Amino acid sequence: MIIKKFIGKTEDEAVDAAKKELGSGIVIMNVKSVKPKGLFSAFRAKLTEITVALEEEKEIISPVRREDSPRGQHTPMQGEQRLHINNTENIEKKLDSLQTLLENQLKSAESYKQTDIENKAQTGREQEETADNRTASSTAKPEEEPEKEGANKEQEKFIRLLYNTMLDNEVDEKYANQLLEDIEKSKKPNMPFDYILANIYQKMILKFGMTEGITPADRGPKVVVFIGPTGVGKTTTIAKLASSYAVDGKKKVALLTADTYRIAAAEQLRTYANILEVPFRVIYTEEELKLALTAFKDYDYIFVDTAGHSHQNEQQLGDMKRFLAALADESGGECVEHQCFLVLSATTKYRDLLKIADNYKKITEFQLIFTKLDETATLGNLFNVKLATDSSIAYVTYGQNVPDDIEQFNPQKTVKQLLGGKH
Repeated sequence: MIIKKFIGKTEDEAVDAAKKELGSGIVIMNVKSVKPKGLFSAFRAKLTEITVALEEEKEIISPVRREDSPRGQHTPMQGEQRLHINNTENIEKKLDSLQTLLENQLKSAESYKQTDIENKAQTGREQEETADNRTASSTAKPEEEPEKEGANKEQEKFIRLLYNTMLDNEVDEKYANQLLEDIEKSKKPNMPFDYILANIYQKMILKFGMTEGITPADRGPKVVVFIGPTGVGKTTTIAKLASSYAVDGKKKVALLTADTYRIAAAEQLRTYANILEVPFRVIYTEEELKLALTAFKDYDYIFVDTAGHSHQNEQQLGDMKRFLAALADESGGECVEHQCFLVLSATTKYRDLLKIADNYKKITEFQLIFTKLDETATLGNLFNVKLATDSSIAYVTYGQNVPDDIEQFNPQKTVKQLLGGKH
């Protein structure tokens, strides 16, 4: 992995310099302001420094790209990679106390063996010295080798500890093994723990890929459709995002609901619409959807809530497919741009999550939103579902407070937790 730093007057300038040298496949790992150096530096404006990574082509995994992503909200996407140990300083800072935590766990688990290891090493050296005295042609191992073997054993234990930590956080064993296989290919004797840790950390971030989120339409409104099973928090999630765009972003937002199965859901969204002072409609048919899109053609965003139902209900999935197909038709002479988000609960069992995602994948492409992160201590399902579906994670929620308790997905934060770091 190539990891380099670039400095510019603005972040855009630094990114352009990075792309010019390394190509468009760069991963932005960190952005920070730095003070200029040299004479009269105190009178000069601060500069922007970015740290970027580039992954080897053989490790690229269908990147999701977004050219117009907001600055300051960068998350990694796949690129070309080659590892340089001297450039991991930024990664180590992101891990905070993770390395120390893991090393302390390792030392605690193995401390009782330390005396025995030292005694065996000493016995080995004494035996070698005795053998040297007996014959000049002795082929005994150099005394450095027991130390190397001990260091390599500690290295293996550290890797095993990382592996067990991932499993404890419910990362699927298949994906944990893939990560360790990649490490085995690049591992060298006496490789420092922080190098191994930074390597796995970087690879997991790259596998999560880039978070895209809601993007504006080139022309007309962007229709944003939320799908998913019942009870995952679709309506509350819509309210949080609508509030962010309408209140904070000063955008023209309209709310629609096609959830006619649950009266309470429609009334809940209506209440949020009244609070935000944005228009609201209940949609019963595809024709009513088209009429609403025409009515709100001058708006920036139209958020659409859909009925939550069992992913095993083929009839309802068919209705959903026809509903989404209506968005592909022309409305008012102009093509409607839309995005679809599958809302899932982080507390749902992994096997069920896969079934849900597979069934919705049959009717549309989507990005992922995970809810209820505050109700689980393990986030392995986020990593598992991302790799299983190859769909990017856009947002996560962690409570019922509107408009709070939602944020754009942060791969670094999640990977740190999956490796045993602080929440």
